[in-house]
Amino acid sequence: MSKIAKSRSGIIRLLFLTILAMFMNSCWAQDLAPRAYLITPLHSNAINLTYSFFHGGLDFNGVVPVTGATGTYSVPIISLYHSFSFFGRSANIAAWLPYGIGTFKGSVLGTDKQIYRSGLFDSGFRLSVNLKGGPAMPISQFVKWKQSGVLGASLKVIAPTGQYDPTKLINWGINRWAFKPEFGYSQRFSEKWIFDGYAGAVLFTTNQESFSIPTSQPQTKSPYGSFEGHLSYDAKRYRGKPTLWFSLDGNFWVGGTTSIGGKSNPASRQMASRVGVTAAIPVSGHQAIKASFSRGDYVRIGGNFDNFAVSWQYTWLGRPN
Repeated sequence: MSKIAKSRSGIIRLLFLTILAMFMNSCWAQDLAPRAYLITPLHSNAINLTYSFFHGGLDFNGVVPVTGATGTYSVPIISLYHSFSFFGRSANIAAWLPYGIGTFKGSVLGTDKQIYRSGLFDSGFRLSVNLKGGPAMPISQFVKWKQSGVLGASLKVIAPTGQYDPTKLINWGINRWAFKPEFGYSQRFSEKWIFDGYAGAVLFTTNQESFSIPTSQPQTKSPYGSFEGHLSYDAKRYRGKPTLWFSLDGNFWVGGTTSIGGKSNPASRQMASRVGVTAAIPVSGHQAIKASFSRGDYVRIGGNFDNFAVSWQYTWLGRPN
């Protein structure tokens, strides 16, 4: 292979590993997404296929008499990504559509129950814009650019498109809109180490038909506050950009008190954190794999589950670039 071909292959590989870091799962405040505010070249595109496996406790917002509830379920997700210029700043948009398959069990008033569910999750998208440290760049400039401190802002929106039935306690959809505005900061400390920190909030509209006994009632949920941190290490780099990296991940969220029919339930207020690890691995010029594992660390209500996810990504550059 010629030096020019090798150079082009390396540039493409580092580009796709950078984009792989940008993809997000759709779990609102519980996300663990290292390098979510890194910069990608103009007109970068990607399709991402993720298989995510969950096992652990369920959260019923403290509104129904269910004890010992657990779930084992899989969530395949298809995601699309595109980067562009927003008034000269680097920006990107991602959209995703998950599907859920799983079994759930628990004790209802002393009687053990088990159910199976299969259907669409709520769809979502995320718009992210760099505020400082990351101008919009074609690939020719991007390979020469060196990150120091990067500040960005994003808005994630979850649309109520998932499977929902108000007569059933367990649904894939939440039957309301959710919005997560967030600020993110990424700082490179050396050739090998990056720290990411995010702070945001998750806000909900009203679920007009929530499960309730004897009939469905409107349910509201107060906002979450969410905080997230990542320390990642570049094991292999090309032209100053990471092609193989690993990350230690953690988050904390608090809030989300539930009210039904105008009556608030203070016991439903959540407070929890998760810890995990992530690895991003190049496969070929246009393909990469990301694998992650996380579990509940401190859990008051919600988030007490293990999650393993693996993603395959195909990425390409659009024109002009």
